[in-house]
Amino acid sequence: MMHTYPVLSHPGSITPFGLLWRIACGYGLNKWPLGGLIINKLKTVCVVATALVLLNNAALARCPKNLDFTKRFLASEQSVHLCQAYAGKVLLVVNTASYCGFTGQYRGLEALYQQYREAGLMVLGFPSNDFLQEPRSEEKVREFCSLTYNVKFPIFEKTRVAKRHADPFYQALANQSGDYPRWNFHKYLLDRQGNVVASYGSSVKPDDESLILAIESNL
Repeated sequence: MMHTYPVLSHPGSITPFGLLWRIACGYGLNKWPLGGLIINKLKTVCVVATALVLLNNAALARCPKNLDFTKRFLASEQSVHLCQAYAGKVLLVVNTASYCGFTGQYRGLEALYQQYREAGLMVLGFPSNDFLQEPRSEEKVREFCSLTYNVKFPIFEKTRVAKRHADPFYQALANQSGDYPRWNFHKYLLDRQGNVVASYGSSVKPDDESLILAIESNL
């Protein structure tokens, strides 16, 4: 989207954005009571800021549709756009729960993350109570993951994952894979382009040979 802004003719009435516009265009700066050094510095700041905005817009334009979502971190007010944070990474997306027979997979998921993160793997956890095994508050879930399994990989807000009420992010993953989670610790593997390349049921452990081979082949 392009915006046009008026160029103010009188220095006394210029707005902060008008000043930046004049700096960017080099318009009428000789009429301003500013030192040359200050003007040059302002020009530099403006050019850098403009370049950052253009780069950010270009990155978002290339964002894979499976990652074009903003998610909040667990028990936090901080959110992140998945493209900005994880584009170009191999992702293992897992819906988790604290009171499940597969909860011990947290340990294996953390081991995967530690072993392959330098090569470009990110494990992303999404606690869910869709199967009635994650009823606690986000604060309690975060405490459990940290104290019980020393989880360091990113964990996000509690999320709906089952087909009937799935979060849009999980809808996107399921639409491409043809497979919604039927239980906790379902795993989607995404390549560096954000495409779902494999989907694994809950019984596939993090140290399963087929999963590890798939991860390594995409790194």
